[in-house]
Amino acid sequence: MTLSERKHIKKGYSLFTRLANRTKKLTAYVTTGVWHDPRRTFGVNFLKTCNLSVRSFLNTDLQVHACALTYQTLLAIVPALALIFAIGRGFGFQNLLETQILEHVPAQQQALSTAFVFVDSYLSQYSEGMFVGVGILFLLWTLISLISNVENVFNKVWGVKNGRTLWRKLTDYTAICLILPVLLICASGIMVTMSGALKALLPGAFNTPIIQVVGDLLSVMLVWLFFAGSYMLFPNTKVKFTNALMAGIMAGTGYVILQWLFVSGQIYVTRYNAIYGSFAFLPLLLIWLQLVWMITLSGAVVCFSSQNIFDYNFSDEVARISPDYRWTVTVAVMAIIINRFDKQKTPYTPHQIAVGYDLPITLVSEAAHKLEEANLVYRVSLETNHEGEYALAPALDTDKITLGTLTQRLGHIGSQNFIPRFNHRFTNLIASVEKVREAIVKIGDDVQLSQFDFPEVNSIAETFRV
Repeated sequence: MTLSERKHIKKGYSLFTRLANRTKKLTAYVTTGVWHDPRRTFGVNFLKTCNLSVRSFLNTDLQVHACALTYQTLLAIVPALALIFAIGRGFGFQNLLETQILEHVPAQQQALSTAFVFVDSYLSQYSEGMFVGVGILFLLWTLISLISNVENVFNKVWGVKNGRTLWRKLTDYTAICLILPVLLICASGIMVTMSGALKALLPGAFNTPIIQVVGDLLSVMLVWLFFAGSYMLFPNTKVKFTNALMAGIMAGTGYVILQWLFVSGQIYVTRYNAIYGSFAFLPLLLIWLQLVWMITLSGAVVCFSSQNIFDYNFSDEVARISPDYRWTVTVAVMAIIINRFDKQKTPYTPHQIAVGYDLPITLVSEAAHKLEEANLVYRVSLETNHEGEYALAPALDTDKITLGTLTQRLGHIGSQNFIPRFNHRFTNLIASVEKVREAIVKIGDDVQLSQFDFPEVNSIAETFRV
């Protein structure tokens, strides 16, 4: 091997090593390092959202939940169609609904026609005589049971421990079951009316393509809004519209693509007909339902992740934070609140404090809770805050809030003196500890938090809204 060949091999090995090291650093940054990056640029937020979405998707067993919801949807599909068709009859759109469903699944018209006959029979049985009340209750119970399970899965994605009360389930779910079908039916009627108006206004040569494009765009937008509304309504927590809309656009686009693939693939159904016969539609329906639920739950994960990425900044370090550093962060939060109050400016919310000063929201929220429990701060409602979050203001004269005050009040939060015979067994030790604590409080009384000044945070309101 010549010297020149050795140099080329060494150069290639060096290039490969540098590439491998860069790849390793990039992987480490994407997986863990991004949570230590306090920047709030689009790229950093996007990586955090993707990172948290993947972690949440794997930790919540969404595939198992999608399978369970597929089974429950299959049980509720006939009552749901019956409810939609019953409302459609009142508006005169039943034939339009049947036509649209047949257009979406053109290869299974015979099976769908049979299903429509079954739905008509279902409605006729429960709309006459003594069965009318029982039929409505059974229909609503089937749908409410499905929606309740959907809420449970969404709450698990959001980490919400408590679901809706029984009364709220009855009222909210019933409203959803009645309002959403009406909206869908009215949307179909608006499409028909708009189609006729456009045909009358536009030249004949441009009627068909323009109407088709406008109709498709409105249909996709309605799908986006439907998913966005689902992400806002189902979880038993407050979801921001911007995050729900972003997730709705993603999930709605995925749903539209799935619909296109499903409809386009109907030409291959003849092969399933040869195997399953009259049941050929069933396996395709199950596959389609499970994929739809996977898309829906994935959108819920993205919605949760995009709204809560700041909650996971420095998550590993926060889990093992030292008591001294936790105490220092709490003092800093109190000093920020006092500084804002002394400048006679609008108080900050916990999220604004976290965003403006690059603090983990978990520590800020914990500090705010402790300060409020110690009667050092109180909540303030802001009329200009459309997110519904409270702000924080000092509960005492700021000149009287010292490090000693914080040490004394925060040190007494929580349960005390509940261990039997503890004070009797450790009398001398407790006395020494009390002397040290009193000395610390005395020294801290000479340090007023109002004496510290902080630089004004630029564009904190805009940063908070992002």
